[in-house]
Amino acid sequence: MAGKTVTTITGPGIPLRGNDIDTDRVIPARFLKCVTFDGIGEHAFADDIKGLAAKGETHPFADTRFANAAILVTNQNFGCGSSREHAPQSLKRWGIRAIIAESYSDIFYGNCVSLAVPCFTADHETCAKLQDVIESNPDGELTLDIAAATATGPCATVALQIQPGAQGQFLDGSWDGRAGLLENLEAAKEVAPKLPYVSNYAQ
Repeated sequence: MAGKTVTTITGPGIPLRGNDIDTDRVIPARFLKCVTFDGIGEHAFADDIKGLAAKGETHPFADTRFANAAILVTNQNFGCGSSREHAPQSLKRWGIRAIIAESYSDIFYGNCVSLAVPCFTADHETCAKLQDVIESNPDGELTLDIAAATATGPCATVALQIQPGAQGQFLDGSWDGRAGLLENLEAAKEVAPKLPYVSNYAQ
């Protein structure tokens, strides 16, 4: 019972220029009180959006040109800072289905994998090219191929990179840890009583 495989992602892009965009900016701390993640997508980048609006500027996540975006293109060290799962959850629930960046925080990257959100990397020139293309053609769609690690669209086809482990998980469905647990549920039930932290809790 593997999870659903992820082979391609297709949709319009959204450019978010800047390095070291941390998880506190992706989803401010006051929105972490939710019991579930329902509705958290509408608060993505809330403080950045408000700050730019006060200066008469528009944040990409508040720009109607990118309202239907599915592929985020950003720069270095995206998702750094605290390890909150709320950050990738808010992006996914906003509508983001894949990300292209120059680099990521390792914890953020892992959280994205567990949500079936592929994170590709590319050099600065490639990310800048994609951002330029998206800004000039907001309705143009990109298609990301997981196996080939490419992006195809108005920019023609450009090469990307993806961690081999994550790539394999998307292609065989093993990114879905819950599906893997259910597939091996009987074995898990046999092992659980032997774990000290499980047996102590049961007492």
